[in-house]
Amino acid sequence: MKFGILGSGSWGTAIAKILTDNNNTIWWWNRSDAAIAQFKIKKHNPQYLTAARFDTNMLHLTTNVEEVITQSDVIIIAIPSAYTREVLLSLPKNIFEGKKIISAIKGILPEENELLNDFLLKNFNVKIQDYFALLGPCHAEEVAAQKLSYLTFTGVDEEATAQIATFFKTDYLNTVTNKDIYGVQYAAVLKNIYAVAAGIAHGLDYGDNFLSVLIANSADEMAGFLRKAGIINAEVGYMEHGKNRSAGKHANYAASVYLGDLLVTCYSLFSRNRTFGNMIGKGYSVKNAQLEMSMVAEGYNAAKCMYIINQKVKSNMPIAETVFNILWNGMDAKTGFEKIEEVLI
Repeated sequence: MKFGILGSGSWGTAIAKILTDNNNTIWWWNRSDAAIAQFKIKKHNPQYLTAARFDTNMLHLTTNVEEVITQSDVIIIAIPSAYTREVLLSLPKNIFEGKKIISAIKGILPEENELLNDFLLKNFNVKIQDYFALLGPCHAEEVAAQKLSYLTFTGVDEEATAQIATFFKTDYLNTVTNKDIYGVQYAAVLKNIYAVAAGIAHGLDYGDNFLSVLIANSADEMAGFLRKAGIINAEVGYMEHGKNRSAGKHANYAASVYLGDLLVTCYSLFSRNRTFGNMIGKGYSVKNAQLEMSMVAEGYNAAKCMYIINQKVKSNMPIAETVFNILWNGMDAKTGFEKIEEVLI
């Protein structure tokens, strides 16, 4: 199985490290010829995760997207969601025929507020059976440092999902599988919004006691949305027995890909969404906070996308809605959080 990666940011670089550590030669797309030249000289990505060293003999680095896709059986898309549509729509409509697609996007495509699998079906006729999602909790920085982490692979084809997961298991990375395509992706989108909220709270000088209550309520709000959207795994306290993890044991809401990813994204100093929110809480404008950061905070666009999506789902989401109003409608952060204080339990 030959892998190609679209995207050379921190998460794409972490995924490349995992695959090459397992002795897989990969095709890897980068926008910049200059960055590729530096990569070959320095043996690391010159822009992201510079501590992660590579055997460049295992890398086919190119600025040609079509070449990566043509040469690969499995395409991992790790482009920030805001730019994914622009990159993919430049490709031939049949480019993904016979390929398996793994989404490593922790966001939602903002132009039409849709998940990547829906976009690929509509524009490239990629069937859901050939689509998989790769999710955390797994910060790229800890992968580079080889700290034990867990990745969840999701797909409706359970056998193919399990096979793909085997290529990523290392002594510092465990893999989990499930088949909840929509649930894990929506959870990944929502946890970024709640991480922005956690960052805003920190920037406003709330303490740990408040933050724990905020995150607990965020978890409940997330579960409420998933239930109303028809997701089956939004329950806690039930775990199917008799299957091992690699065989796809039933994943309830307390599993790593749902609650675990929410917790680490809200608490970790590596979290770009938390960092972005912290700047907003300290008084930065949205534009200035974005300029200050060298990486994309997915929670910004996600806040608007999920607000629009929830107009149909109609789940009660006061925390996510307040984040949307702060980021998109100019609501004062302190005023917004005074409103949030009134609804926390």
